[in-house]
Amino acid sequence: MVTPQEILHQYWGYTAFRPLQEEIIHAVLEGKDALAILPTGGGKSICFQVPAMMKDGICLVVSPLIALMKDQVENLKRKGINALAIYSGMSFMEVKKTLQNAAYGNYKFLYVSPERLETKLFLEYLPALNISLLAIDEAHCVSQWGYDFRPPYLRIANLRVMLPGIPVLALTASATKKVQDDICDKLSLPVNELPAKQNEWQRFQQSFERPNLSYSVFNPSSKQNKLLEIVQNVKGTGIVYCKSRKRTREIADLLRMNNISADYYHAGLTSEERTTKQENWIHNKIRIMVCTNAFGMGIDKPDVRVVVHYDVPDCLENYYQEAGRAGRDGKRAYAVLLYGNKELEELQEQVDIRFPGEEDIRTVYIALMNHFQVAAGIGEGLSYDLDLAVFTTAFKLNMLTTAYAIKILEQEDFLCYNEMIFKPATVLVTASRSDIESFEQTHPHLVTTIKGLLRSYEGIFDYPCTVYESQLAKFLKTEVNNVKQALQQLHDYGIVVYTPQKEKPQITLLKNRMYADSYAVNTNTSKIQKKNFEERVSAMNDYCRMTDLCRSTFIAQYFNAIAGACGICDNCINAKTNSLSKEEFEEIARIIFEAINDRPQPVQQIQQRLQHVKKEKLWKVIQYLQGEQKIMADKDGNIYK
Repeated sequence: MVTPQEILHQYWGYTAFRPLQEEIIHAVLEGKDALAILPTGGGKSICFQVPAMMKDGICLVVSPLIALMKDQVENLKRKGINALAIYSGMSFMEVKKTLQNAAYGNYKFLYVSPERLETKLFLEYLPALNISLLAIDEAHCVSQWGYDFRPPYLRIANLRVMLPGIPVLALTASATKKVQDDICDKLSLPVNELPAKQNEWQRFQQSFERPNLSYSVFNPSSKQNKLLEIVQNVKGTGIVYCKSRKRTREIADLLRMNNISADYYHAGLTSEERTTKQENWIHNKIRIMVCTNAFGMGIDKPDVRVVVHYDVPDCLENYYQEAGRAGRDGKRAYAVLLYGNKELEELQEQVDIRFPGEEDIRTVYIALMNHFQVAAGIGEGLSYDLDLAVFTTAFKLNMLTTAYAIKILEQEDFLCYNEMIFKPATVLVTASRSDIESFEQTHPHLVTTIKGLLRSYEGIFDYPCTVYESQLAKFLKTEVNNVKQALQQLHDYGIVVYTPQKEKPQITLLKNRMYADSYAVNTNTSKIQKKNFEERVSAMNDYCRMTDLCRSTFIAQYFNAIAGACGICDNCINAKTNSLSKEEFEEIARIIFEAINDRPQPVQQIQQRLQHVKKEKLWKVIQYLQGEQKIMADKDGNIYK
């Protein structure tokens, strides 16, 4: 029988597993439910992909991130492994064709967004899928205690009832002890469906220690100058995270003005732009990528030397994941956080902004339904493009309040909001080859486009293929608009299913519009999350301001793990630098006493005598001697005996 090591080497080219990967794989192969907490870059996908290749059937992967799903599917295909994905925004025909391929084709992986698990179409095909493993990525979304709770994840346990004996592997990069317990509880089989023995979970948590990663925090008078100093002093590839799209462009311009190779990236760019920028950075054509948190998911670039957070993240969970993209090759790397006092105050104010009241939520819900012209009692399953700026202006709503009200409506299962839908166009050929031949005889003006599709996209009869109209236009030596018109005509004639590129966020209604007299949105979950958010903001604030504890230790303690002092973060280095030996203390004290022997002396004068000593050490000695009343200070700051 083939071994995990042989599979790893055959498809991934590695000769050895990373820490804990092999143990997790063996737990899965033994049919056990497992929770794996592996930091960013810890190789979570290997943990389900390798055992899935060793088992008969298909691995069902639940993931909330469309971009990450598509990346993993493409990566598997490049390795010669057949994989499929189903996510919100796909047409009924595309989903049906994908499920047919998963059920009756030679496929090993089916990636599914959580809201798709409950659709009638998916449940209809579920018995035919021959599922061998259920992998749940971003498993912290299961827990209402987590930082990104998503209600559809809660109902995965119901899916397990229909998959008796199928093991579950839940994966996340970061989860506190409370969240870990909640994940295992929520993903266990319902009590009345338990087998002979109780639900038992194997837990695997990789150490939070990164001995090569140096954490630092600065509160500079000028963030721009500090950023330039960091990037100029740390050679190699880097990432600069910003909170706004506008700032990514501004900071990239700043770096370029200072002869530093840089580009910017955010979810508002077209799919082709984002792909080009990402590839340029990965292949070192661009040194620094300035981006929002839309960048980095699924990117495995081991030689990132520095990650700078230009703005304070919302929580340590996000910060730890993003900072952890530095130094995956094991060589020294730096994670730097820049903050201002006003930022921390504004983060505290976010607590009330992010959790709007019941009346605000009701107002936004009614405005959305009116905007989409959805009548009461209908709407379930319909999708609409949403330009948030246009919508809020039309209904005179506050944009932030609206965005967070939509988030709550999503968490309460009224709708699904894909903020970063931005999908490239897809084409699926639905007509048979003989029907196409007949069609070509009566529609000669579309023959070139049909031939171009069939020659350019292998598998276009089997699953929706990603199609970049600009590339197809170049191949056909015509204009992009001509290609789009031809594809739309082929769609209208029923030859293909053509889904044009999406460039706007999209809302999918999960329930019919409520009648005015039966409107009800449960905000209990939102209230729990508000309390959790307050705790996370407090922890982020403490991380920024603390000076007396190793940063690696602080992060580990936050996640209920244990880690010794790293010795290389700013706090550890300062502690080493400012620590006083007995000999140093006695020498500094002697010089102080000599200086004030005849008359009081200003501190500045004493510092002149001790230029070779760090100010922090001098002040330690002065404070100690004052505490022991061996020296005094007058109102002018002069030191005397």
